[in-house]
Amino acid sequence: MRVLIVDDEPLARARLAALLGECGDVEVVGNVSDGEAALGALGELQPDVLLLDINMPGLSGTALAQRLSGRKRPLVVFCTAYETHALHAFELGAVDYLLKPVRLERLNEALQRARQRLAEIPRDAISYLHGRLRGEQVRVALNDVVCLIAEEKYVLVQHRGGQLLLEESLRQLEDSHPDTLVRLHRNCLVPSQRLVGLRTLSDGRVLARLSGTDITPEVSRRNLPALRKLLRMN
Repeated sequence: MRVLIVDDEPLARARLAALLGECGDVEVVGNVSDGEAALGALGELQPDVLLLDINMPGLSGTALAQRLSGRKRPLVVFCTAYETHALHAFELGAVDYLLKPVRLERLNEALQRARQRLAEIPRDAISYLHGRLRGEQVRVALNDVVCLIAEEKYVLVQHRGGQLLLEESLRQLEDSHPDTLVRLHRNCLVPSQRLVGLRTLSDGRVLARLSGTDITPEVSRRNLPALRKLLRMN
């Protein structure tokens, strides 16, 4: 089980990491200090569970949980010093609500509940894109794709391991993966899970913020309303 720690207190993150080291079948894939950083890391780290503080600067834990409420993963276990948010936390679908200082016994209970819930979620079959790299036929998992950009008669795939050329058109790819790929521009698609925000420049252009990369593709006016709606839903 892959766990991401989200807490603005370094000592709290260190303590949780130490406790998780005593729990079986757990991999700490990272730790971040605020909700925005957690949101940006989801596509890259693919955690199964967030150990999530509530009161943090910027995007709070409950606000982050609200944005994640439509997703199957990651599950949320709140870790907080305050009892007053418990009802709201469970309304947001939290697996458990742990009070600081977190005890190992309670942490194990929360993780066991997360395991049970994860076991009830069917794992989607991995989808691959097949293309060419230096003349050889290779494939890349769709989960590893950052963006797809049309270039003359090919589509350039930017992914976590490099680049790949596809012979399909963006339209064909969009039609083949309608639940995964979203259009930013006539020449650019991205996996919806990568989209974490939009940034408006002084000249009025809008750029997409994607998790796990510094690439910021431009968004067309035509596609902007749909992308804003997607971000509100997620």
